[in-house]
Amino acid sequence: MIIPVRCFSCGKPLGHLWQKYKERVAAGEDKKKVLDELKIERYCCRAVFLGHMDLMHDIAQFQRG
Repeated sequence: MIIPVRCFSCGKPLGHLWQKYKERVAAGEDKKKVLDELKIERYCCRAVFLGHMDLMHDIAQFQRG
């Protein structure tokens, strides 16, 4: 739901790169090229980005009752 601040496996800070990644991929750039240019090289860090699903808008419509 929310991108983690750090990689779960190695601890590399990732949270600050999510917005740049999302904007560039939405503009049509190749995901591999964007990850390479953002210097996200480890498999564990790439998995965080490629496996993330942004569900915040879907969940935000439900209220606590």
